Amino acid sequence: MWAKFSSQIKIGAIFEGRVRFVEDFGALVGLRFPDGFYHLAGFVHASEVSWDTIHDARDVLTKGDVVRVKVIKIDSEKSRISLSIKQLEDDPLLETLDKVIPQDSSLYPSTLSPKDSVHIEPLPGIGTIIEELMQEDGIHDIKLCRQGVEKRVVSQGLQLWISNEPQVGEKFTMLARAGRQVQEIQLTTSLNQEGIKMALQRVLERIR
Repeated sequence: MWAKFSSQIKIGAIFEGRVRFVEDFGALVGLRFPDGFYHLAGFVHASEVSWDTIHDARDVLTKGDVVRVKVIKIDSEKSRISLSIKQLEDDPLLETLDKVIPQDSSLYPSTLSPKDSVHIEPLPGIGTIIEELMQEDGIHDIKLCRQGVEKRVVSQGLQLWISNEPQVGEKFTMLARAGRQVQEIQLTTSLNQEGIKMALQRVLERIR
């Protein structure tokens, strides 16, 4: 089978697949070829199932599931194919704020525009983090800005992410996420991105 069909598989190719079996560390997925048959199979490691942290692939995948997969590695000597499911979705860490939180607050009833910021209720735990951040040298002000609701759960607990959007003057943006809720946080700071990362790390270590 490998000798006959492996030439049709290229890195970056996208296939429809069917899960053959699942273990905690990943899943074997049969690849559907243009003739409709599943001639070869590849392996999806648990780390390639979702952008969320997955400790057991069986929590997400079940035998018989139909999935879309991307070929990320081919080992011809061992006749092995490595696949990814998550790489067919946007990495939430790389999403821009305007994609996650539309500027037009009328799109989602739960989305608040900047002018409504006085009514924003912080995500649980974010208040303590903000208080601690304000104690860090170089952090001059912190404001809660837009809120939004994502289509899928990105994190169960509270997570803080530094935006990839470029810093404007002394204004820097962070995101707080919990469940499907996302909160934009604007820092006024003289720190650069690396300095903010270090300050945030110190804060998280203090409040653990």
